[in-house]
Amino acid sequence: MAASVDSVETGALPAPRPGPPPWVAMYHSVGDCSDDPYRVTVTPERLGRQLAWLRRRGLRGVSVADLLAARSRGGGRDLVGLTFDDGYADFVTGALPLLRRWGCGATLFVLPGRLGGVNAWDPLGPRKPLLSADGIRRAAAEGVEIGSHGLTHVDLTRADDLTLKAETVESRARLEELTGARADGFCYPYGTVDARAVEAVREAGYTYACAIDPGPLTGPHALPRVHIGQNDTSWRLLLKHRLHRLRRRPVEGL
Repeated sequence: MAASVDSVETGALPAPRPGPPPWVAMYHSVGDCSDDPYRVTVTPERLGRQLAWLRRRGLRGVSVADLLAARSRGGGRDLVGLTFDDGYADFVTGALPLLRRWGCGATLFVLPGRLGGVNAWDPLGPRKPLLSADGIRRAAAEGVEIGSHGLTHVDLTRADDLTLKAETVESRARLEELTGARADGFCYPYGTVDARAVEAVREAGYTYACAIDPGPLTGPHALPRVHIGQNDTSWRLLLKHRLHRLRRRPVEGL
């Protein structure tokens, strides 16, 4: 298509169209899924098969920060963001060895207000232990990007102003003190997001944030993700990959 008259006269190139949205996979716990009412657990065996599927298709799992950096340079079409929400203790025993085996990176979203606690926000249970400060530092030492999931797993769309600030600003400060590194990524608890929450996350200094299906809010601070669970075989992964590209809105600048 020819450039517009204005762009020809000024010598400016037309702005590039956004590419397909980056594919970001959403995981939670990696362990025993026999009691899993919220479908947030995959077994290590299933995760291993899913990572193997990525590599067979010429794809590689990386942290969201690495994925977005590659996309901003015009590349990264062979990269998939791997995210693990809540900071379950089984990340270091169930997920980390498999990520290492398949040469993958990941982003771990943790709750610095619940270090060493349990997932008390899930009323149906089962109770799963969360990483301690030492566990988070161990994951970071292995090259895992550590991001914030808020302080205590609060729905930000229902939070008052003081809670919203604590969940975004204070959680970032605590993580940076804990790891000694910048915390650039945020993940909205429950995947719920509105314009007020997006603005709070942006003002807190995060460079990106992950949601699930943010609709019109889709952007660097409301990235869509795809839930990956125990039932996701190779065929289901292929379908989810294709549907994500077809249904999700482009992300401006990526």
